[in-house]
Amino acid sequence: MGNKIRVGLVYGGRSGEHEVSLQTALAVSKAFDYDKYELIPFYITPKGQWRSGPLLAAPPASVAQLQYTPQSDSASSTDNAILPVLQGITESELVQTSGNRGDAGTIDVMFPLLHGTFGEDGTIQGLFEMAGLPYVGAGVLASSVGMDKVMMKKMFAQAGLPQVGYRYFIKHHWQKNREQCVENVEELGYPCFVKPANLGSSVGVSKARNREELIAAVDEALRYDRKVIVEEFIDAREIEVSVLGNDEPRASVPGEVRTSSEFYDYKAKYTDGKSEMVIPADIPPETAEAVRFMAVEAFRSIDGSGLCRADFFLRRSDGALFINEVNTLPGFTPYSMYPLMWKESGLSYRELLDTLIQLAVERHAERQSLEYGGE
Repeated sequence: MGNKIRVGLVYGGRSGEHEVSLQTALAVSKAFDYDKYELIPFYITPKGQWRSGPLLAAPPASVAQLQYTPQSDSASSTDNAILPVLQGITESELVQTSGNRGDAGTIDVMFPLLHGTFGEDGTIQGLFEMAGLPYVGAGVLASSVGMDKVMMKKMFAQAGLPQVGYRYFIKHHWQKNREQCVENVEELGYPCFVKPANLGSSVGVSKARNREELIAAVDEALRYDRKVIVEEFIDAREIEVSVLGNDEPRASVPGEVRTSSEFYDYKAKYTDGKSEMVIPADIPPETAEAVRFMAVEAFRSIDGSGLCRADFFLRRSDGALFINEVNTLPGFTPYSMYPLMWKESGLSYRELLDTLIQLAVERHAERQSLEYGGE
């Protein structure tokens, strides 16, 4: 292994964004400098089974090389295996990957690329914390708050950041008091946007123009989460900015997403090519500065670390800015805004990965210096 940094790349996952995660993992694994790093892939199947593949000392050619789909639930199944299965990975075995340098099983830093449920919501971050493993990105609190759009908006409000109107409810309330929920939402007016509270990549998101569409949209969103958020519609441009850092975060140049779809949905993001990214965004300098300032404030409001992408609405009628959300694990696919905005800001994809690894190690070292009591 020499002096190379060993990175555990975790991807796939039991989430509606499984396929997005695979594309992100491929892009990231291709971009690493293999003279400095070596990767150990950890693929998580859609059923939540962990599969560890052989050490990667060179970029993979395709997603297929990063994916293992078992033919049965048995961890020893090797039929049609693309990655040789070492065994099903348990939490205790993952803990054993942390240790002293030089140990053949040591992983220096984990790099979770798990979009959505169980990967972006603080779940796996808690596992890494328990294992004593450095990891890229937001901690447990920031990840969970950043994943839950309702809690996120409450933190934004506490920080004094402007937002559009919204309502939310859980599945139980929808089933027991549907009429009341509908009337509450209709105070926002039509059209409105209906979203699962804990999912990204626009999965399960719908635009409702009337009561009938609202009911159908809520039922669709409840397929993916027990909590639904409904947001007021405003005629606005979609402005995004990338944030990078720990205690001293910095923001990239802003970018704008333009789409021929009615809104920036899953297909527009990943499949049909109907979206356009304009970087830097064609906005006045004072607006760009305000976006960058608000992005850093949003990052700090959730106690962010490592990275996030902050998304804003720029109202067409008067130029008013509203924060929409932050994404603590933005995509790294070739179509992703996060690395492209940093590229425009003078930081290459490879340099960005180097920085994220460094930030992860620094944050872990700081946490290790804390006293937790006991002997």
